[in-house]
Amino acid sequence: MGLIWSLIVGAIIGVIAGAITNKGESMGWIANIIAGLVGSAVGQAIFGSWGPSLAGMAVIPSIIGAVIVVAVVSFFLGRK
Repeated sequence: MGLIWSLIVGAIIGVIAGAITNKGESMGWIANIIAGLVGSAVGQAIFGSWGPSLAGMAVIPSIIGAVIVVAVVSFFLGRK
């Protein structure tokens, strides 16, 4: 059950990051989950584990990290 909860929270974090960067419509659910999970790891590595936590992920650093991941990926894979 912990894995499912982590995927759900990762998807929500990915959706929020996509909405902040205006790239959410072009990403699918799988990309949102991946962006949320990778962004969570990046954000917690850079900013630490402060703030509220869900499914073992600090929410605010995770969202900031997911925004960074989405921005970097869209920069390299964006349309020219």
